[in-house]
Amino acid sequence: MVMKSEASREPFHLSMLFNDSRYRGRTIQVIAFILLILTAAWLVDNTVRNLAALGKNFSFGFLWSTAGYDISPHAIAYSSTSTHARAAMVGLLNTLIVAAMACVTATVLGVLAGVLRLSNNWIVARLMTVYVESFRNVPALLWIIVVAAIMSEAMPTPSAFRGENPTASMVLWGSVAVTNRGIYLPVPDFSRSLGAFGELDLNYTAILGMLALSLLAHRRLVRRAQRVQGVSGQRPATWWKSSCIFALPVTALLYALGFHLEYPALKGLNFAGGLLLRNSFIALWIGLSVYSGAFIAENVRSGILAISRGQTEAAHALGLSPHRTMRLVILPQALRIIVPPLISQYLDITKNTSLGLAVGYMDLRSTLGGITINQTGRELEAMLLMMLIYVSISLTISGFMNVYNSRVRLQER
Repeated sequence: MVMKSEASREPFHLSMLFNDSRYRGRTIQVIAFILLILTAAWLVDNTVRNLAALGKNFSFGFLWSTAGYDISPHAIAYSSTSTHARAAMVGLLNTLIVAAMACVTATVLGVLAGVLRLSNNWIVARLMTVYVESFRNVPALLWIIVVAAIMSEAMPTPSAFRGENPTASMVLWGSVAVTNRGIYLPVPDFSRSLGAFGELDLNYTAILGMLALSLLAHRRLVRRAQRVQGVSGQRPATWWKSSCIFALPVTALLYALGFHLEYPALKGLNFAGGLLLRNSFIALWIGLSVYSGAFIAENVRSGILAISRGQTEAAHALGLSPHRTMRLVILPQALRIIVPPLISQYLDITKNTSLGLAVGYMDLRSTLGGITINQTGRELEAMLLMMLIYVSISLTISGFMNVYNSRVRLQER
């Protein structure tokens, strides 16, 4: 201890940056960071000089020029007279929408397939094995193209729904039309709308706000039930109170807004009204979901198998059914193994949305990284901007999932 205290009082000199283990690691990191910055500065300077030699400057001013092309679908207002920046924003929103939906469906499909692959039913387990081995060993692009071909060639045309004896009919009580142009769904509408504030729809904002308040009230209800359980040893029933907290306020708000559904109807040569899910969107969504779901299924299966069999036996000894054992005992413990590789799958889904270019889906790659580059000739600026956007999306997903992973990981004392 004396030697350690004497070493800590030794006066600092430059040779300690490399000879002293306390400073060596940080010194190397600082030097590596400085070299990285210098290399990046050299690359940027060299690029700007070469562009200047070709008569081109490095500028993002092209983003404010007129785009001159249409995008469908678009989640926000857009026309061919909008700017390239607006077109890039529409493409970004299309990317985020299909990525979010594919992540959800792939997770649900992967969890079901992973659990069912461990089923004692031989047929069910083998069917899930066939699904996993088939879909994960074929490139995602091929599945996207297959789904697009099925939707375009095997589905009926809108004219098949016309006449006294049509060859095709709408499904789900006449509310959904599946055609070779896409799927027409009912869309929410409000007879007493709150209007909009810029790009913000106040109707949906009010609904989301009400759901957020209901969620806060539900959390307070659960915490109160936990306190009562800690004092009395018995947990009060909260399911009906939670149902009322979520259902009643939202229902009252929807009634006040005059909520109703606008159904698609055949008018002329095509359907009008409702929400159209185009074939390109459906192909990209389903293709990414079934492909990534196969990988998630293996993550789930490995996470479950990593849990000691004694946990299952103990749960059965307490009288828990197999379903409750899996939901309450096995899966919560397996999450700490499932979540880390699940983050990589979510990142892959987000980046693979660029494959939508093959089926005509107008995402960020097709707008900013495609048509905009062809029209403006600003390939360097557009590619750098697109790379920055993809990096930001990936870091955001990774950050949120790592926070969730830290909450479900095994807590050690």
